[in-house]
Amino acid sequence: MKNVLEYLEHSAKEFQDKIAVDDGTTVYTYRQLHELARKIGSAIAERIKPGTPVPVVMDKSADTLAIYLGIVEAGCFYVPVNPVQPDVRIGQILNTLDVQFLVTDPELMDRVHAIGYEGQICYMEKLREHEIEEKKLTVIREQMIDTDILYAMFTSGSTGTPKGVLVSHRAVLDFIGYFTEMFQITEQDVIGNQAPFDFDVSVKDIYSTLKTGASMVIIPTAYFSTPPILLDYLCEKKVTTLIWAVSALCLVSGLKGLDYRVPEMVDKILFSGEAMPVKHLNIWRQYLSHTKFINLYGPTEITCNCTYYRIEREFSKEEKIPIGKAFPNRRIYLINEAGENVTKPGETGEICVAGSSLAHGYYKNPEQTQKSFVRNPFQTDYTEMIYKTGDLAFYDENENLVFCGRKDFQIKHMGHRIELEEIELAMNAAPGVERAFCVFDQERNRIASYYVGVCDKKELRDALKKKLPVYMIPTFIKQVDEIPMTKNGKIDRKYFLDRGITK
Repeated sequence: MKNVLEYLEHSAKEFQDKIAVDDGTTVYTYRQLHELARKIGSAIAERIKPGTPVPVVMDKSADTLAIYLGIVEAGCFYVPVNPVQPDVRIGQILNTLDVQFLVTDPELMDRVHAIGYEGQICYMEKLREHEIEEKKLTVIREQMIDTDILYAMFTSGSTGTPKGVLVSHRAVLDFIGYFTEMFQITEQDVIGNQAPFDFDVSVKDIYSTLKTGASMVIIPTAYFSTPPILLDYLCEKKVTTLIWAVSALCLVSGLKGLDYRVPEMVDKILFSGEAMPVKHLNIWRQYLSHTKFINLYGPTEITCNCTYYRIEREFSKEEKIPIGKAFPNRRIYLINEAGENVTKPGETGEICVAGSSLAHGYYKNPEQTQKSFVRNPFQTDYTEMIYKTGDLAFYDENENLVFCGRKDFQIKHMGHRIELEEIELAMNAAPGVERAFCVFDQERNRIASYYVGVCDKKELRDALKKKLPVYMIPTFIKQVDEIPMTKNGKIDRKYFLDRGITK
């Protein structure tokens, strides 16, 4: 197998009239989804050449999924662009891609033009009208190989510009094959999609569904603000599998949603994105005692996840839940400051990952690619690449990895990997700000920021909303008289944290 479309083709043959995707408004069977993808692919293939990135500026939906698959049919790769992001950020993504073709909704057309995009714009209704061109699609497929790019997903960048992570067909095929087998995802499952499509948690929803012939129910984002509506929806749709960000699970348990209704059919909950608070895990396990719980870890750059840990015992509130052991066909190194591979329990090192699941690097960003994707120092006989995550961990007595923080200035917050430098750049660029910095308050699980200047906090927050996604806006913003400095002349980022000035 060399192309994810083989998943779709197999399921369209075996489960023709079974629901493939349901977003609450639009429902496609496997046969319908396959046919629609080929129509879209034929239309796109007339407009652009294979290998081209195609940004899709749309909310997640059944149609959005069909467009992604159509882009792949055309031999191109899709780039999810969430329209909830600020115009400035969307503009940065489009400028990086430097494309002359994108797909969006008609109601977003004026906004896309206002951002500065001057290329061709296409809509779903136009694409779905196209006839399937079998010969053209066959020629395109024959020329494709498994290392072709499947998607590019943009993450936070330290320079203020988002980085486009390039993930191949091979990487996804490799991961999803093991993922579905290990966690027993089958055609009997109904997967409840929580993650936005520009967040790589959704990759597991999409391709686990297509591979196994399961059904994917796309949960409207608005439902997560009202747990009773969300839980009614899960029960109504008979959802069996939740592959969710930790923050989404905590929202439900924190608002006592499970006191209202328990989604009894859920038998698998796989979570990732940040550390799961034991208190919230215990609530979910209390109500769903029959359910399997899996802690997953891994950045976008290694294709979703590289380690897993099955929850099979009670944890105290003071314990850390391990991130576990490496997935099959992945190799984990813990590299310490001396460049040694750490294997002794309790000793800390940076998590570095090898295997065919590694991304191809960052789109049009060789400098950042060379910084993060490096030659394996422990394999000198030939060239093997590893990805340096920047995450620190140690082995416990059972040889499970335990996450213990960051090596650099990057954090995990609300399921997203964030460069604090990007937030600081936006703050320092705001009118009335002389100087600013931010930190991550781990105790309260929030971003705290401090600034010197004449603008008030509301003005600063409004300025940040125009440049940054909502999950990057600091929860705590404080105006201070001066920026604390270390004896070496650097910003003392621990000064306010050490004094509890984060609330």
